[in-house]
Amino acid sequence: MAALALSVPYLYHLATSPNQSLSDILLSIFHNSPFAASTDPLPFTCTPHNYTTEIISLSPLLVYIHSFLAPHEITSLLAAGEPEFQPSEVVKNGRKQGTGDRTSSSAGLPRDNPAVQCVLDRAQSFMGTMLSARDEIGPPQLVRYTAGQRYNVHHDWYERPQPARRENMHRGRSWNRVASFFAILEDGCTEGETYFPYVKTVAPQKGMNGRGKGAVWREHEDGGLAFRPVKGNSLFWVNLHANGTGDTMTMHAGLPLGEGLKTAMNIWPRHYYP
Repeated sequence: MAALALSVPYLYHLATSPNQSLSDILLSIFHNSPFAASTDPLPFTCTPHNYTTEIISLSPLLVYIHSFLAPHEITSLLAAGEPEFQPSEVVKNGRKQGTGDRTSSSAGLPRDNPAVQCVLDRAQSFMGTMLSARDEIGPPQLVRYTAGQRYNVHHDWYERPQPARRENMHRGRSWNRVASFFAILEDGCTEGETYFPYVKTVAPQKGMNGRGKGAVWREHEDGGLAFRPVKGNSLFWVNLHANGTGDTMTMHAGLPLGEGLKTAMNIWPRHYYP
């Protein structure tokens, strides 16, 4: 305090210059002092997180998960993927390529990121014994839609199981996407629903009867169900029949976005064939 008192006349003298005010000088001193608050983000901590589920369909199994992602997880996931966004691709004839059927952008997420690992552990726990010891949760991906962008009707499973990479511990085996999670990170948009043309619900959604403000899904005019993007919520569905073949009832689409921005996280657990 004594040092500050002795400095005030000197600071006032500096403040009389036309290029710098007294408040500018005081702010400069404060921001460079050891008492200034740190601007560095706090390290991510994976904490217990509660969510609720709603069974939409039994065949195929489609579950709506309320609050699957926590707000601080969303912030960290976006930060991890933001620099990596590129035009989305699809796999055709064994190789990745662009297509007019999918006009979004995608970004791979690093598995060693604490927030990514936190969410993947939750997804694996959610699946329980559906994943065997030889299976794995698979690499995650962010996907982003802006005005007019879409993903036409498609399925997540492969018509031909994919061979494991040579460096993979499952070398010599093949795999397919046994299930899918589609979790919303950003929902500041209009339209852009996730549409399942062949899914019929087993019960009305809780408290809404499928209609009204706040409804998370609706019966589409062409049949099936359309789910609006809601930040933090996720869809989960099973892609494969018990014999390992793909379920065509899981065909779905990302309907064209109206205005704004939609960002989601894809998680595709892998089943490895013996």
